[in-house]
Amino acid sequence: MEKRLAKEKAALKKDLLSFSSENKKVPNDFKSRYPYIPLSIDPTDQAGEVEIYMGRLALEHALETRLQEVEKAQERIKNNTYGLCEKCGREIERDRLEANPAATLCLACCLKSEKNK
Repeated sequence: MEKRLAKEKAALKKDLLSFSSENKKVPNDFKSRYPYIPLSIDPTDQAGEVEIYMGRLALEHALETRLQEVEKAQERIKNNTYGLCEKCGREIERDRLEANPAATLCLACCLKSEKNK
């Protein structure tokens, strides 16, 4: 899982850097670049810029969140707590970790958490 998490982390950073810039002062903080579309008389071009930028912001947030989850999983590996449920302390099911290597809850606790939302 360690290799898989490292590979996912690299892919996430690559994806983020394709449309944003990394904040050198804050780890894993990225800033989406505003798309440049040459000015034209047609105002729909300007609306298109805003639409592209808004999509980038949403994608940036999702990728940053996943990057944080992956890094927390890597920390749990270092601390020998990887694979243990953060709520009950039991082992997280292997199938669950295969599907999501950054999972923090066992299936039972995850289902309880979803019910309480």
